[in-house]
Amino acid sequence: MKAIQITRTGGPEVLAYVELPTPVPGPNDVLVKAHAIGVNMPEVLVRRGTYAWMPPLPAIPGIEMSGVVVATGADVRALRVGQPVYVSARELVHRGGCYAEYIAVAERAVAVIPAGVDLDAAATLAAYQVAYHLLHSATRGFRYESVLIQAAAGGIGSALVQLARAAGKGVIALAGSKEKAEFALGQGASAAINYREAGLKERIAAATGGHGIDLILDSVGGPGFAGLFAHVAPLGLVILYGSLGGWPDADVVPAMRKSGKSPALRLFSMHTFDDDPESRCGATVELLRLLGNGTISPPIQERVPLAEAARAQALLESGRVLGKLVLKP
Repeated sequence: MKAIQITRTGGPEVLAYVELPTPVPGPNDVLVKAHAIGVNMPEVLVRRGTYAWMPPLPAIPGIEMSGVVVATGADVRALRVGQPVYVSARELVHRGGCYAEYIAVAERAVAVIPAGVDLDAAATLAAYQVAYHLLHSATRGFRYESVLIQAAAGGIGSALVQLARAAGKGVIALAGSKEKAEFALGQGASAAINYREAGLKERIAAATGGHGIDLILDSVGGPGFAGLFAHVAPLGLVILYGSLGGWPDADVVPAMRKSGKSPALRLFSMHTFDDDPESRCGATVELLRLLGNGTISPPIQERVPLAEAARAQALLESGRVLGKLVLKP
């Protein structure tokens, strides 16, 4: 089979398009032939060698795939050949293996895709998994009506916009250009603001009637993170779930105190669920249901040949992607 493999870490050039033996499923495994493969930041971090949960090298990156079951092990009972399925490497020992034409995985790591669901769209659910847990798990029962979403035009950002809108929340999207702001509006945001323009605080205040934001979701961090507390509503919650701009380099406690709103702060990771696969898998099943009934509709900017995975990752790193990229084997 054809696959993308890394034997060393570095830039996109370390992603080698190679011929490898097609895996053979064990007694409790299924062999899945890929239809589409999601492109996400975790496998970029693996390629760079900066992921906190690095697989041993050589490795096939990739945390998600949609495809069809083409063979089953002797002890497999729930799945059958010909079924369309979603594979999440979050259910595997190592977060990888999906940048390939085939993957052999334990039956428990596979979710059946409902009839009629587009398999390209299903290959983008890793971003929706994060978004779902940010909105419904990381909040721990916190009652909120408004959400501010940083990097709202990206994969997780656009997923957050769609899921927050579906939950009936007022969504304020922050994006780095007029084009990205307009894209976020198209995903269902109530308001979209280009944060590179002047008057950000005033525009957020106008969008919330001066009340501020109940829930702020940020994947950027960096030097601007502390400034988010200026936009929080009384007793609001700020969740940091990434560090695209680096880790916050300022003491956030003075900013929290200065807000005068008694805000709370949480640092979120999907690895919270490493010992709770039931919650993680339950969210995936729910997302497949929402995909099937049209509640969510992943925006796919480009379908890139698997052989061009290096180009796809470079494009993702450039910040020019609106929504999602998928690889096609």
